[in-house]
Amino acid sequence: MLTPMIEIDRLSVTFQQGADRVRAVRDVSFAVAAHESFGLVGESGSGKSTILRAICGLAPITAGEIRIDGHPVPRRRDRAFVRRVQMVFQDPYASLHPRRTIDATLAEPLTIHRIAGRDALVLRALTDVGLDARFRFRYPHQLSGGQRQRVAIARALMLEPEILLLDEPTSALDASVQAEVLNLLSRLRSERGLTYLMVSHNLAVIDHMCDRLLVMKDGLTVEELDRAAISTRKAREPYTEALFKANAHEAA
Repeated sequence: MLTPMIEIDRLSVTFQQGADRVRAVRDVSFAVAAHESFGLVGESGSGKSTILRAICGLAPITAGEIRIDGHPVPRRRDRAFVRRVQMVFQDPYASLHPRRTIDATLAEPLTIHRIAGRDALVLRALTDVGLDARFRFRYPHQLSGGQRQRVAIARALMLEPEILLLDEPTSALDASVQAEVLNLLSRLRSERGLTYLMVSHNLAVIDHMCDRLLVMKDGLTVEELDRAAISTRKAREPYTEALFKANAHEAA
């Protein structure tokens, strides 16, 4: 059996908020194969985004283990980890520095990792996400929401990672733009052989993007569904059925 690209093994994440302890993720396990797109779905507060943050070192792991390509992630995420794993956040305006040009934003990872050929790499990154050279020296406020998210995706790809963690990457965008960004992400996965771990509350997005999904509630695993079950909306658990119905009602 091939080693999964991402393994989450009995992961727990607990936050201390004053005298209260919040168990955001509780004993969750799943595996994502290389080049697969795997979805995490559930209501707000289900723990799905916390898992992405735990992978990146932005949330405390209180139990369990995270492995990338069979190796436990280092306690302090090092440059080697960053080159393999990148994250695209929900809000493209908040994730881009407002006083930095697109050129500076895209070049920053190259500078940190001492990668030569800045000009050519920045221009190629823009082209890869469907933006031309005119955007290079603009600022985030001069771009539309969809263009900003394309820049955020380009930045995540600057180091040629193998894994993208996608945290609701289209939920802050207009419906007309969402499909364009999802199609871009699908094309990039195919062209670059990327592995995706994607969080979304929208099952239509997951249906479009993902080979399998894990349903979560209150930090716990509810069930895992494959491509056929996602497409036909066949669930074993009442909570998943309720999610399907709620999404169908929103779409209508």
